[in-house]
Amino acid sequence: MSRRPLLFLDVDGPLHPYATPSGRCPEGYVTVHLPAEARRPSAAGAPPSYVRPRAVWLNPAHGPALLALGFELCWASAWMGEANRWIGPALGLPPLPFVDFGDALLRERPDTVHWKSAPLIAHAGGRPFAWVDDEQSDADHGHVAATHRAPFLLHHVDPRVGLRQEDFTALAGCAAALNGSAAAR
Repeated sequence: MSRRPLLFLDVDGPLHPYATPSGRCPEGYVTVHLPAEARRPSAAGAPPSYVRPRAVWLNPAHGPALLALGFELCWASAWMGEANRWIGPALGLPPLPFVDFGDALLRERPDTVHWKSAPLIAHAGGRPFAWVDDEQSDADHGHVAATHRAPFLLHHVDPRVGLRQEDFTALAGCAAALNGSAAAR
């Protein structure tokens, strides 16, 4: 029995376009005001300077679009499990598994590989995956290619605009290809 490929999903940037040029909630998005308890980091080991925003902008159409892609969705965000409480419901998503970043959370690496890269590879456990984020670099591409033996896609999303139709089109194509490669095994 083959399992669907994973879609590692970041919140800030892809789902919450925090860097909009206008500084305002984009059309089609809703503003979700977060209480003080939601603005604290998920993990006790998070740097004290890390504070979540007072509000996030989310597009309710993204939830059904993500569910239709053919991936097994998984949070890959500093929000970790708290994304199920504060983000998922506004998008109409069921509770999703999440990557627990543990000690790697927000810890810069001297080799410039993103702090999420190694935990995502470990979580994938050899499964094909796509990673949607606004912070990947060439160093991440090289690291994943060198350490993950299954097919993968690192999909960059501009935090000024968030996920767009062309992103969903690219991800749907990736899911079809990855599902095809998994079925061929």
